[in-house]
Amino acid sequence: MKQISFLLFSFLITFTANSVQARQTVSVDYMHGFDDIDGMRFAYRPLEQTLATDWFGDVKLYWEVSAVVWEYGKSDTHSTSYAASITPVFMKQITTLNDKYPIYLEAGIGASYIGDQKVAGKDIGSNYQFEDRIGIFVELDKTQHIALRYMHFSNGGFNNDNPGLDFLNLSYAYHF
Repeated sequence: MKQISFLLFSFLITFTANSVQARQTVSVDYMHGFDDIDGMRFAYRPLEQTLATDWFGDVKLYWEVSAVVWEYGKSDTHSTSYAASITPVFMKQITTLNDKYPIYLEAGIGASYIGDQKVAGKDIGSNYQFEDRIGIFVELDKTQHIALRYMHFSNGGFNNDNPGLDFLNLSYAYHF
């Protein structure tokens, strides 16, 4: 536990030591789960930061807070689950499309709380989960982007029941 606290403290120092842009973002995702779970995800990013690294050059970092609602099953017997997450996400521009649209790769691992321990008939082992993501997004202009991402929720093996939940998301974001 001390190692995790030290790592988080070190990350916080690095995070606050660099310049922070007051570029806020709201987004909405349509989520389709591999177990026929469908959902909507609403997220807010209060700020974005650029980090200079030796290996990767400039990398952007943002923190995202999100709320999710999932539905599963037929209309007369469906179930609904809710989740809330906080996730640090790193993104790196990998190319530009038509010399106009920057394309970014993003990846992050955060913490999530899922309201039900059973989702889509699966015992996920715990309400506390990790939210992992990898995605690609295209910046349409300085105020909006679209993204395609894969997300995985798992308790990381802290519990014997750990089937995980996998989603493919289509996202629209607005920056202000």
